[in-house]
This record gives sequence, C-alpha cells and structure tokens, in this order.
Amino acid sequence: MLLLAAAPAVVLAQAPAPCPEKNVLYWQAFPPGGESDLSARHQQVVLKKRCAAIDTIIQYKAGAGGGLMWSQMNSLPGDGLNVVGVNLPHIVFQPLEGEVQYKTADVTPVFWFHYTPDVLVVPEASPHRNFADFIAAAKKAPGTLNLGGSGRNSANHAAHERLNAAFGIKSTYVPYKGTGDMAVAVVGAQIDGAVTYTPFAIANKTKVRALAVAMEKRHPLMPDVPTFRELGVDWVDGAYRGIGVPKSTTPEARKKLSDLWAQLNAEPEMKELAAKSGFELVNVGVDQMEGFMRDKTKLYTEGAQRLGLGA
Repeated sequence: MLLLAAAPAVVLAQAPAPCPEKNVLYWQAFPPGGESDLSARHQQVVLKKRCAAIDTIIQYKAGAGGGLMWSQMNSLPGDGLNVVGVNLPHIVFQPLEGEVQYKTADVTPVFWFHYTPDVLVVPEASPHRNFADFIAAAKKAPGTLNLGGSGRNSANHAAHERLNAAFGIKSTYVPYKGTGDMAVAVVGAQIDGAVTYTPFAIANKTKVRALAVAMEKRHPLMPDVPTFRELGVDWVDGAYRGIGVPKSTTPEARKKLSDLWAQLNAEPEMKELAAKSGFELVNVGVDQMEGFMRDKTKLYTEGAQRLGLGA
C-alpha cells in the first residue's frame, strides 16, 4: 500500500508541464534582431512542437533600454498567458539610475533561461587586429574610440565602464535601442566597435572581429579569441535573460510557466539552437528565484557604482 501511494507522486514529478490553454503573448522589451528576440524565436519554435494547439505571439514594446516595457508589464492581464522578456542586470541598474517608472521589486521573474557572456568586437575592416592593438589605440587618443552597446545602464554599458577601468583607457559609450540597431552601426563601421554578447560575435563572425571574451575558457565557436582572464583581468560576466509576469499572476500560473520553460530548455533542439547561437543555458525557476534575485541584486547594486548610479 505504501508503494502504491508513493507511485503517483513520482509520476507527477516527471509529468510534462501542461500546455497553455490559449495563445501566449510574449512581450519583448527590445526591438527585433537582438539576442532577446532570437531567444524568443527559438522558444517559439520549440513550444509550438510541444504545444501544437496554441501559438506564441511575439510582441515588441521597445524603448528606454527595455525600461518602457518593464514599467508597463504590471498593467498586463495576470492570466498566465502574458509573458514578458526580462534581463539582468538591466532591471537592477535602471531603477538605481532613477529615470524609469519601475523598481526592481516591481518585476516578477519566473524563469531565467540563459546567460550571454560579454565580448569586445570591432568591424572586420578595423585596423585593430587584436586586443593589444585596440588598447594601444585607445591609450594613444583617449576618448576618441566610440563603442556601441544595447541600452543605457545595461549589461553592455556596465561592461564598457569595466573595460575602461580595468585597462586604464577612456572610450566613449554609444547606446542603441537594442543589439539589432547596434549591429547596423558596428557592421557598417559607423562606430569603432561594440561591447556586446557572444551570440552577436558568432552570428556576424565574417563581419566583425572579436578581440576578447568574458568567459572562464575560450568559447568553442571562437577558439582564437582570448578570454579577459588570459589578458590579465578576472572578468567573467554578461547578461541573463528570462521571463517575467505581471504581479497579478497567481503563484500557480507562475509555477506552470516556470516548469514549462524549464522543459523547453531541456529539449535537445533548444540545446542545439543555444549552442549554435552562443547562448549558455541556465535553469533558475520559481523555487530558486528568491535567493537568486537577492544575490544578483546585491552583486549588481555594488557594480552600479561604476556607472555612478544610486549615488
């Protein structure tokens, strides 16, 4: 009897997360063409195969480096069908700056699905053939090199300030609405380079040259690109991407979405898509969320000092 009673619990633990009953509205805080959009497209494909009866409809409300969408996400219906793409460290940095209409505590993440390491790139036509060339040029003419990135007070912005501080240089940060907009400028050599993420460098490897990456080891798709650690700086960092929901969403609905996204991450196709694009999959669901957000908020609040935020 004891064995029979225990059996259903085991089955339930291994059962696939139920599919949404209706179409999912997946809101993006950045324009089409960037890493957040690419992630959503991957999930859209895998979710359709898993839940054929419903569609994932991707919507865009870009502006203020993601801040426009995150300021408005709690006005969406908390029906378990409205899902919003969220990013770290953005949702910590922006409220500290004080120019957005939301606080970090207003954002309700339910699953963090991947991480993208920082990378420094220059246009393929750039005279800077390697990192040493770049640093030499920056030191020779302080303030003249313009480096693009996605948003103000974002992971890219923080990485830019870290680059300047760590290597004793002065370059100028040029914020764009998202990676898609920044791509046009850096590929077209309208700017000197960009502090961006590994997926951009991999997707555009014939158009840009990666000079250094913030990983523990060299990226398998960029074996010739040194890590910042190899260059003498202990720098392993980047951006996290996940999904959040309006605060009015019930705990049960949050848990269902968290479990569903975890199972999407476990699909072989998702793992293959992530690896090809340079995404490092992570799995932080609602059960781990409180501790994860507490630790990351503390870490990024300390890092915000480089941006002069919260002073």
